[in-house]
Amino acid sequence: HIRVKDSTDYLLAGRRIGVLMTAGTLAATEIGGGSTVGVAAKAYGSWGLSAGWYVVSAGIGVILVAFIAPLLRRAMATTVPEIIGRRFGASSHLITSILSMLATITLAGVQITATATIISVLTGLSTELAILICGAVLVIYTMSGGMWSVTMTDVIHFFVLVGGFSLAVPFVLHNVGGWESVVAKLPPEQLGFTKVGWKTIIGLVIMYFMTFSTGQESVQRYFAAKNERTAVLGSIICGIIMALFAFVPAILGLVALAEFPRIEANNAVATVALNLMPPVMAGFVMAAVVSATLSSGAGDLLGAATVFTKDIVEHHFGKSLTDAQLTRYSRLCVLFLGIIAIIISLVSKAIIPMLVFAFTMRSAGPFAAFLLGLT
Repeated sequence: HIRVKDSTDYLLAGRRIGVLMTAGTLAATEIGGGSTVGVAAKAYGSWGLSAGWYVVSAGIGVILVAFIAPLLRRAMATTVPEIIGRRFGASSHLITSILSMLATITLAGVQITATATIISVLTGLSTELAILICGAVLVIYTMSGGMWSVTMTDVIHFFVLVGGFSLAVPFVLHNVGGWESVVAKLPPEQLGFTKVGWKTIIGLVIMYFMTFSTGQESVQRYFAAKNERTAVLGSIICGIIMALFAFVPAILGLVALAEFPRIEANNAVATVALNLMPPVMAGFVMAAVVSATLSSGAGDLLGAATVFTKDIVEHHFGKSLTDAQLTRYSRLCVLFLGIIAIIISLVSKAIIPMLVFAFTMRSAGPFAAFLLGLT
């Protein structure tokens, strides 16, 4: 919080984030509720082991973004709609602003849902009450320090996530009698490496490349990078990390299916942790999931607030703001949009479908216009 001196610090961390922090904050932002709770739920359900491709596809998408990362950093912009507006005018600027904001608020709602499922299983609270509590925590910590706060906590959360899940798999497999025991209890089709189908996998790669290229919460990290080289290397490292992590949640989902075939799919990770791990390990894994979802949610909320403040309030309402006012408006936007995200979370608790909906909504139209705007 003490680093935040002006709106550039609050929204873009002063444009001085290094390579490892760029990679860490990108990874923590993208490995959220969908890549942990959501993938385990899909593995528990119809996708089986191939649910891991959801995260592999995202990793490939991030690596592909490295090819345009220099253009992103060179743009010296704050938001995606700003770049489109420079090239195509006010109407395109406004439409993109609305699409971007709706998508990122939806994404924040998904992360709140994923966090709440864990808290609900751990505490016995109703899912609705857990959503309210998790949403409040997310809003408060995002408001407190902006991009510096989000980036610092992202990196910490990322290491907790990778460490927690990496330790979880051998513990869990040992306690159920090994991988062979899990395989023996599952229908053979659940173990198909590409069960989801190559068309779906290729479609996910294309969707992720497009959405990471136009998503405010991810592009904002490239805008905040120290220089073009930092943006490229950060993107590549992030993609590799995601690909290496991809099948860990899927394995936990399959263990849940083998041992607990009648639970809610969204509760797969939490159920495995509470029943098949020592208490300390279970707590660590739950903390890893919550850290992942909060990191992603904070990036989504800050991205939505940035678009609302810069592209709606300043640009379209023509309200000239001082730097102090811009920072204050951004914090108020985080609060207001956070409340909307909580409402979305209460209304729809489907994780992966809501993610795909949000990603498609914000990338299908603006993608080509955004790339042209960068050139």
